[in-house]
Amino acid sequence: MSKYLIRAKIEIDGVVEKHDIVGAIFGQTEGLLGDQFDLRQLQDKGRIGRIQVNTKIQGSKTIGEILIPSNLDRVETALLAALIESVDKVGPYDASLKVVDIVDLRLEKIKKIMERAEEILRKWSKEKAPDVREIIKSIQEMLKAPEPISYGPDELPAGPDVEKADTVILVEGRADVINLLRYGINNVIAIGGARKVPETVKKLAESKKILVFVDGDHGGDLILKEVLRNLKVDYVARAPAGREVEELTGREIEEALSKSTSVFDYLNNLVKQGSKEAQHLLQIQQKLHKLPAEAKPVEVKEEAPPPPPPPPPQPVEKEETLVVPGKLAEDAKALIGTLEAVLYDQNWNPLKKIPVRDLVNELVNTQPGSVHGILLDGILTQRLINTAAEKNVKILVGARLGKVEEKPRDIVLLTFNELS
Repeated sequence: MSKYLIRAKIEIDGVVEKHDIVGAIFGQTEGLLGDQFDLRQLQDKGRIGRIQVNTKIQGSKTIGEILIPSNLDRVETALLAALIESVDKVGPYDASLKVVDIVDLRLEKIKKIMERAEEILRKWSKEKAPDVREIIKSIQEMLKAPEPISYGPDELPAGPDVEKADTVILVEGRADVINLLRYGINNVIAIGGARKVPETVKKLAESKKILVFVDGDHGGDLILKEVLRNLKVDYVARAPAGREVEELTGREIEEALSKSTSVFDYLNNLVKQGSKEAQHLLQIQQKLHKLPAEAKPVEVKEEAPPPPPPPPPQPVEKEETLVVPGKLAEDAKALIGTLEAVLYDQNWNPLKKIPVRDLVNELVNTQPGSVHGILLDGILTQRLINTAAEKNVKILVGARLGKVEEKPRDIVLLTFNELS
């Protein structure tokens, strides 16, 4: 939490954007008081927070409020307030910036704590005071997240009952294991995030029944198919459509597991719907279960065709080398805290600067190939990546990488840390 909050008013003799004001503050204060009091360095070190600007247009002028959180001491914060008042231009327009208040956020917080304490005491006086130590202990037990064990040579995340249970629930990752443990389901083990089925799980399947419990999305489909190709499976359960196992409540987990079906019923239903892939997986499971031909759960009139051979390699006419200029790291530093994105052409010349929230819509209306790279103070999401790939964007650089299930081949993804 910041110690102080600087509040300032600004008036500009022209119409400008918020990022123009932020840029003016950084640019016109740079070097005035030496490198130790440079705003970018103070922000990188966490000594000041993100500069917030709220503006509105009045006639031909722009007026607004500037908020700057500060973790500096009182003298340094006062010096910072005086420093930003030196800004007298925003773009080509004259500007007037005046600090109107410096709020001590700690005093505000203490005031709220005291008011809340008084409210609690008033209520407490009407009731019998409970044993505080018992309450704290109870809350700690409730909030304590269950910790999976490491099972087998592959050290897979698992519950403590995997060894002694007759049936083992197979999930995708550690977060799924933790969620099931939270609701008392201890016979669970994870693949560990790997697409390939670990040998530890194959060994378990030799002596135990396996129930595969996967997410209700495309990623869950892919994992389930990989497991069915490589492991003897007895039952299949799915999270509700579009949901992940790690986010389900106890009741939702119980309902999903209660609806689990045998692997043969699951695959037979897909075969009846015309799925050739399910027919192939059904034959694999029959073989892994060592079923005789006459015991096949479904009569397959046509022998499932073997998987098609891989396509021949395409000749490479031109190998493309992606060069990232050194100035991009400096551009990234300047972008931190602005929640904005910069679009570049093939020569790394800036084309446009826009808010991150408008980036996908901007790309949708862009000609393919016109944008070479994008730098953004935001998260690289699956939706943004897919849209950028469709528009032939070659590189995306963001503050951090979100949950990405599928990465297009022709695009490079980097974070600010990797760039520096």
